[in-house]
Amino acid sequence: MAELMINITEQPADYPLKIEKGLLSQLGKEIQSIYPNEKIAVVTDENVYALYGKNVQLNLEEAGFSVKMIVLAPGEQTKSIDQLTYLYGEFIHFGLTRSDLMIALGGGVIGDLAGYAAASYLRGIRYAQVPTTLLAQVDSSVGGKVAIDLPQGKNLVGDFYHPELVIIDPDVLDTLEDTTFSDGMAEVIKYGCIRDKDFFNHLKKLDSRQMIMDNIENIIYTCCNIKRILVEEDEKDVSQRMLLNFGHTLGHAIEAYYNYEKYTHGQAISIGMVAINKICEDLGLSPKGSTQAIEILLNRNHLPTHLIDSSDYSEILPLIKNDKKNLDGSLKVVILEKLGQAYTIEVTADFFNPLLKGVS
Repeated sequence: MAELMINITEQPADYPLKIEKGLLSQLGKEIQSIYPNEKIAVVTDENVYALYGKNVQLNLEEAGFSVKMIVLAPGEQTKSIDQLTYLYGEFIHFGLTRSDLMIALGGGVIGDLAGYAAASYLRGIRYAQVPTTLLAQVDSSVGGKVAIDLPQGKNLVGDFYHPELVIIDPDVLDTLEDTTFSDGMAEVIKYGCIRDKDFFNHLKKLDSRQMIMDNIENIIYTCCNIKRILVEEDEKDVSQRMLLNFGHTLGHAIEAYYNYEKYTHGQAISIGMVAINKICEDLGLSPKGSTQAIEILLNRNHLPTHLIDSSDYSEILPLIKNDKKNLDGSLKVVILEKLGQAYTIEVTADFFNPLLKGVS
């Protein structure tokens, strides 16, 4: 089993992240190692419940826990105030107290929503993350960012609230549709872009989903370890942790403009990484050829790298002002000094104007 310890001095928070194929079948035992009480509320969605819900419930009950399964609709639209309120009601009905535990079983939407519910219900209850998508396993389940969306933008209401435990079973990725698997690869590739050129080059050699899965434990560990380092340096996302947002300033605006329906998170981030790096390359801020290298790797992983209709940028770009990294009228944008090494600069909204070329 591969294991990382996340050590946050500011809160403080210390919790293990465990990676092993087949680990989901040991969930009850793993939860026993961090939680001595009885009640557990499991928040999941319909798709994940159909695959794993009954086995997870039985496994926890066999370990002696009293379990309440709360099953939500899948999709980004679930990450809303209405669903947050619904969770509070279910917690109350189950009699969940501050001494009890909640488990987020699902992808990034469930992890973000359930995590924020844990952070805010009774001013904070204990919870564990059990991510079931590649995107959640390498990104959203690690680091304590929890949030819900507003109509005006993504993750605009949230908190920094860390789990007690993160359980990652790569075997669950076998059930993902190709589009969902590719979605996670956008974040995987991001890590190589910002922090590890050798990792980026390693990913270039994996030209099929099967080859990725043959290396998946090492891939997940590498991504989580990079995130661990950045989160431990900068929990509240004011300096080094911002590097994790490469492509996200534009990607989040793309998601919001299309109401989280036309492009998935990974697809929007893929487009955002290419668009921002192309601007930087043209300005001489990023090396020549870096955009092409990123685009080739993203395309190989079946990710879009351009909007279907670039004229939409005229309406997408105003949404960037809602980005969480908009501080004192300027935006923090992640720039690649070279592949595997990134930094941030402050820009105004005009930075993105090259995307409007050819838009009438």
